[in-house]
Order: sequence, then C-alpha cells, then structure tokens
Amino acid sequence: MHLILAPLRGFTDVVFRNAFARHFNGIDEAVAPFVTSTKGRRIKPSHLADLVPAENSHLPVVPQILSNNSAEFLCLANTLVDLGYGEINWNIGCPYPMVAKKKRGSGLLPFPDEIDRLLERVLRDFAGQLSIKTRLGRYSADEINALVPVFNRYPVKRIIIHPRTGVQMYTGSVDLSAFERCLPKLVHPVVYNGDINRLETLRSLSDRFPSVSTWMLGRGLVANPFLAETIRIGSPQIENRWQRFADFHDALIDGYTRRFSGPGHVLARMKGFWGYFADEFVDGRRILKKIRKTTRLENYRVFVDGLLDPRVSQGKTDCERL
Repeated sequence: MHLILAPLRGFTDVVFRNAFARHFNGIDEAVAPFVTSTKGRRIKPSHLADLVPAENSHLPVVPQILSNNSAEFLCLANTLVDLGYGEINWNIGCPYPMVAKKKRGSGLLPFPDEIDRLLERVLRDFAGQLSIKTRLGRYSADEINALVPVFNRYPVKRIIIHPRTGVQMYTGSVDLSAFERCLPKLVHPVVYNGDINRLETLRSLSDRFPSVSTWMLGRGLVANPFLAETIRIGSPQIENRWQRFADFHDALIDGYTRRFSGPGHVLARMKGFWGYFADEFVDGRRILKKIRKTTRLENYRVFVDGLLDPRVSQGKTDCERL
C-alpha cells in the first residue's frame, strides 16, 4: 500500500510537510499544492518558494501545475525538472469557481479536445514524467467517459481521481459507482482520492477496489495527522499521541513564524488549521469558536497549550482532548 499526502492549498505547504514528516509516519510522498503557470519564460524564484529542493528533503514531493496553456505549462514544468523533480502533476480537478471559470482545473473537464491538445503538445517536449489529478467531471460524472480515451492515448505515469464533480466542491458523497465504472477502462495506474478519514473507510475502499494500491489522504489527514500511521498498523491505538500532536503544533507555529511577516499571519494560518483539527475533538465546535475569537498569537498559544498539556487537562472531560 502506497499513501500520498494530497495537495491542499493554504495547508499542505512546505512548512506543514516538513513538520509532518518530523513528527508522524506512514506517508510515502506528497503532491504539493499547485503552482500556476505564468506568461513569459522567466519564472521568479518567489513563485517556486514552496518547492525549493533544499527545503523539501524530508518527504518526496511531486510539484503540481495549474494551467491551460501548453507553452506556459512546458516552461514551468521543465524548470521544475531542472530543479530535480522527476514527476510533475497536472491539476485538472480544482473545483473552485474562481479557477474553473478561467477554464483551469475542473473547468477544463467539459473540453476533452482541449485536454487532448495540451497533452499532445506538452508530452512531445517534456523532459520528465507527467501524472494527472482529476475529478469525474465539472458538471456531471458522465464527463469522465470522454476523458478516459484521451488519458489512455498518452504515456501518463498515473491518474489521481477524486470521485466528485467540480460543482460539488467537497459537499455530498463521493460517487463510488462512477469511479468503479471507469477504473477498468483506464490503462494507467489509478490513485484514489476522496473522503478517506478513518481506517475503516480505507479498508472498505480497498476491499471494493482491489486493483487500487495507492491512496491519497487529504482533509482527513490534516484533521488527524495520525491517520496514515493508524492505517499502517491497523489500529488507532498510538502511544504518546497528545505529546506528539503538541510538538507538531509547535513546529507549525515555529515554521510559519520564520516564513511569515508578523504574528497576525501566523495566527490566521493556525486558525485555518483548527477548522480541521477541531473535528477530532469531541467538543470541537466550542474549541474552534474560542480559537476564532482570539486576536493575539500569545493568547492563542496560552489557550492551545492549556488544551494539549496533560498537566493542565487532568480532571477535565474528554470533550477538551483530541
């Protein structure tokens, strides 16, 4: 079994990836949040700040590109190959309307001929390996039927499928029946991505799709960083759980403090994480409400330290613990 950290823009950046790799186990590689292609042949170093090779040595990383222009894609992709990355992932699954309305991400899925043309032009001159991350379609899961023959025509390393449509965003249920129908039609290795947040979920999916050996963990892993370890050992019983999470949390703050200009930006990023972390607390909604009301990083740290410190938490109910 191969486990991949999914690209979540604003969350699974280099700070998160490095902190995760130092404090948790179970993930084999990560796909980085997308970098958008730009006009011109000069790519500013700041555009690739998340992908500096020296800062990405803790976990194998696959850069991801968001683009609908073959020339721009090639320029960026070959620049990343020159940095030492052997595989580049093409994002044609991003569901956000601001992206899709520009015919990028899932906004490209209703246009298989345009995807075909880009793949033909890119793979003719690309120096590395290409993988694709997609959804079943933008508006309908039936759109995948026209995409499969396109994908099959090209030497793509693997296809990562999130079995929702773009307009669903992250609401509703994954369409496992549609995923099951397209799976045997694809000639490339398929990676499953979507709503894996418990050991039991992966076991059920693995039983249903025995030909799939690679799984991508996203929101479920951010909410519960022990998820990959739980899957590996087949049990949620993990030693030193609270201390390891506290150390990971502190590593995130330290990393973002070095990366961002000012405590306000650090606090905003940590509040975003608690939108996920809180799901693993019995009384998460109350905790999240308190954290969102915090206006100073110092006060935030006092509150969270008290929440996670077993000496402070003794005698409290489990509603205030992970």
